[in-house]
Amino acid sequence: MRTFLPCWSLKTSGDVAPDERLPWLQTIAMGLQHVVAMFGSTALAPILMGFDPNTAIFFSGVGTLLFFVITGGRLPSYLGSSFAFIAVVMAATGYAGSGVNANVPVALGGIFAAGLLYMLIGAVVQRAGTGWIERLMPPAVTGAIVAAIGLNLAPIAVKGISARSFATSIGLLTVLAVAVVAVKGQGMARRLPILIGAVFGYACYYAGANFFHLGTPIDFSAVAAASWLGLPHFQQPVFRASAIVLIAPICVILVAENLGHIKALSAMTGRNFDPLIGRAFIADGLATMVSGFGGGTGVTTYAENMGVMAVTKVYSTLLFVVAACFALLLGLSPKFGALILTLPAPVIGGVAIVVFGLIAVTGGRIWVVHRVDFSDPRNLIVAAVTLTAGAGDLTLGVGSFSIGGIGTATFGAILLNWLLSGRETASAADPAAGK
Repeated sequence: MRTFLPCWSLKTSGDVAPDERLPWLQTIAMGLQHVVAMFGSTALAPILMGFDPNTAIFFSGVGTLLFFVITGGRLPSYLGSSFAFIAVVMAATGYAGSGVNANVPVALGGIFAAGLLYMLIGAVVQRAGTGWIERLMPPAVTGAIVAAIGLNLAPIAVKGISARSFATSIGLLTVLAVAVVAVKGQGMARRLPILIGAVFGYACYYAGANFFHLGTPIDFSAVAAASWLGLPHFQQPVFRASAIVLIAPICVILVAENLGHIKALSAMTGRNFDPLIGRAFIADGLATMVSGFGGGTGVTTYAENMGVMAVTKVYSTLLFVVAACFALLLGLSPKFGALILTLPAPVIGGVAIVVFGLIAVTGGRIWVVHRVDFSDPRNLIVAAVTLTAGAGDLTLGVGSFSIGGIGTATFGAILLNWLLSGRETASAADPAAGK
């Protein structure tokens, strides 16, 4: 008889399946490792958008627990801050890339709407299957959209290290540290190049600014004054149509990302997770809505945690309950959040150069993995137009609304592919095609 949650059987050696578990002390240790894996990106994304990182980490824990419950504890995944929202949030709020974002509530309204749309897509997938999504957004389209996001963000990253020669030096040293760890690192260190690179850049900046006065010294007074325990900085969303139109379409990126992650998990574990795809979309959408309603970022399944599973061969879903609980504890420490906010702008800029570049390259990787045929003029035109619209930040006015480069690239890629597909896409409109 199938129960709502698995009955995790004990496993002490070899590969550990999603419905198996390690001894409890090992489970706790492995869960903490997943926190370390997600931490760099989940903390960095809110900083780049001007959000409170404590709040974002807190809601990543909440979202992961929601995902665990809605998928019946059968799909091993961690939900962390999504980088797909960065460009549209900055555009919707007019955020310059440093300090506190004064218009976070406006962004939250858009994030909430994106989660709602994502959840509705999940409900349709649960009923009709994923075939229609794969036809509407084939790899040629999703790869182009993802690459366009990275290219759209590139000027922000470059600007972040261009203020003074000292800032440029620190930014480039941070880039170099991330690169060296990613390529030459050993063991777990190789899984954490962003975090280790940021720590190295932080140390270099601290030495140059606080001892040699080459830049603005790091001030730890806010860290000293912050409490060890306290509630995160919750905020309520403001629903503004212009922000919703700009931010909500990002859910299509989350759909493509989550779908790819679930397919990868199926390959790693040898299990068919297709019946859980709709529930996973619903869970991710609901988690994004909850996060947006309370002051956090949009969330998504994390490749970093999948990488840990690929290395350890431990897929027990109980690890993510442990990781989520650790994230909740971190989110409830204002002192920890104050320390994160001392991260110097040049270090953030250096990390951003790598991260935004990796987003762009990920789009290309989607093309390679799926062997997209660029001898097909349709694929070539869709990619060319999408990349140019995103990189050039092509902004279109629709009535009283303004759609920025990411929105234009996203809608444009889907629409252009549909227009150029002819009869092939006509069948995709039939829900039965996805069954």
